[in-house]
Amino acid sequence: MSRSTPARAGTGSRNRTSGREPRPAYECDACGHQPPKWVGRCPECGEWGSVVESTVTGPTVSGRVVSSRMPTEPARPIATISAAPARARPTGVGELDRVLGGGLVPGAVVLLAGEPGVGKSTLLLDVAQQWATGAGSPSLVVSGEESVSQVRLRAERMGTLHEQLFLAAESDLAAVLGHLDAVKPGLLVLDSVQTISTTGTEGVPGGVTQVRAVTAALVAVAKERGIATVLVGHVTKDGQVAGPRVLEHLVDVVLHFEGDKHSSLRMVRGVKNRFGAADEVGCFEMHEGGISSLADPSGLFLTRYSEPVPGTCVTVAMEGRRALLTEVQALIGATVAGSPRRTVSGLDSARLAMVLAVLQRRTERLTLHDREVFAATVGGIRVVEPAADLAVALAVASGGLNLAIAPHLVAIGEVGLTGEVRRVGAVPRRLAEAARLGFRLALVPPGCGPAGAGPEQLRVVEVTDVRSALQAAARASAE
Repeated sequence: MSRSTPARAGTGSRNRTSGREPRPAYECDACGHQPPKWVGRCPECGEWGSVVESTVTGPTVSGRVVSSRMPTEPARPIATISAAPARARPTGVGELDRVLGGGLVPGAVVLLAGEPGVGKSTLLLDVAQQWATGAGSPSLVVSGEESVSQVRLRAERMGTLHEQLFLAAESDLAAVLGHLDAVKPGLLVLDSVQTISTTGTEGVPGGVTQVRAVTAALVAVAKERGIATVLVGHVTKDGQVAGPRVLEHLVDVVLHFEGDKHSSLRMVRGVKNRFGAADEVGCFEMHEGGISSLADPSGLFLTRYSEPVPGTCVTVAMEGRRALLTEVQALIGATVAGSPRRTVSGLDSARLAMVLAVLQRRTERLTLHDREVFAATVGGIRVVEPAADLAVALAVASGGLNLAIAPHLVAIGEVGLTGEVRRVGAVPRRLAEAARLGFRLALVPPGCGPAGAGPEQLRVVEVTDVRSALQAAARASAE
């Protein structure tokens, strides 16, 4: 006698409803949580009797329905949109305008980061004064780190007093917005964003939550009112912008202010720019009266000698899209027992060690394995690109052989482990800068110096390896 097997509970009902009508959805009308089935108490907020059956009628985000609404401004054909509101307005500081792509755009938010004491506040105070003088609208400097009296003393020293330049010392976001309502500036400088806090957000001033909230609010106000805004940011010990990474995504432009405290040279380097090139570099000089632009900074990195001196060679380094002539110096010390020192300043120590090994291996007259070597750049500039390898090799060889290189010679090229000279980028731009400063001979890698490649007053000689470069330099010195 066979016994029929009862159907599993729910199977028939599931089969009858499959493909006919959607499964009902449930949602808590108190918090919006959507449990998979009806429950008497919401598991998210704990409210009793708040879970009701709902019908999904649109796209969802994190389980919540997103409904459409009327946009504040309808979409328009791109040809009918004016680009005039996004035109940059010069700040009056030429080198900063170069990095920004012509100036500050109304409504743009710029983040300027740099180490303490490098001169960020000094530069931006000069920018605020230039804006107040030439832009026709007031500029507002809000300091969260100094009092207005301290800023006034710096302004007196720099000669940046103007009736349209306003100062305030605040650390609360609501007070900053109040100053914007009262002054109605065209430029806002906030020094620094890590010192400003808002009472509606948890966390301490400078924390991730506070910095994110303050920056988002300032970006919204800048876009709404068309205020060009510059935020000063701190950096970590690794040189990165302090705070959340989203800070760099919120702003339109990110600039790094670099410089050695023991040198007068300062550089503003573009990292992100929605309105122009992101690889521009502006050069400045710090002095007792403040800071000034350096339209032609190559003179800082060259030394003029009355007579040729062994151990020096000139190269052309690229800082962004800017060509800068740089002098490389090398001093070969006495023979020592044990491990000799290899000391560098402004150069890459690993590349110097590689160049020394190549010279030791590929040349006959140089003995460097047991001698101390010191190499440095002039003027505080840091050159780490491989294009300076040939100049470093010639400077070391010149110092080791006690033979001076011709002062009108410039060397450009990367040195390989077999002694070959490799091609580098932007050679025409480098040669044009060398010719402009009066250099008459350039040693370049193969393929970079065909007829007509360089300016008329500059003779370009191709060298295939380090040995041929040394020979060419010796002939130029003899001539």
